[in-house]
Amino acid sequence: MPALIKILALGIAALVASGNALAAKDDPATELANMLKGRVAGPPVDCISLPQAQGNRVIDHTAIVYDFGPILYVNYPRGGGASLDSDDILLTKTFGTQLCKLDIVRTIDRAGGFEKGFVSLGAFIPYKRPAPAK
Repeated sequence: MPALIKILALGIAALVASGNALAAKDDPATELANMLKGRVAGPPVDCISLPQAQGNRVIDHTAIVYDFGPILYVNYPRGGGASLDSDDILLTKTFGTQLCKLDIVRTIDRAGGFEKGFVSLGAFIPYKRPAPAK
């Protein structure tokens, strides 16, 4: 019986440790700050060229970050941002190649495949690394 108690204690300790690691990962403010570390915000733009994006990442309940290599564009939706979940699939319909402020992005549940909701995009804030000092 003591061996079983040790195994249970180790299992509980592992669950607590993994829960703490997940809690740190799920903090949206920290996740976004880490992504933007060393970058400087530029003036917001109304549209981005979607085909040039190398990908995007949803920051839970906060923002969508579009990766353009040296530039990250952060969009804080004007509406529906509280429903953003990093496990959702974003369904974006554009007219042409531009994704613009006020466009609607639908969210799809990754596990069930059903539509969960939508967000109305705001302006795109570019974040660049500063030029090296000479």
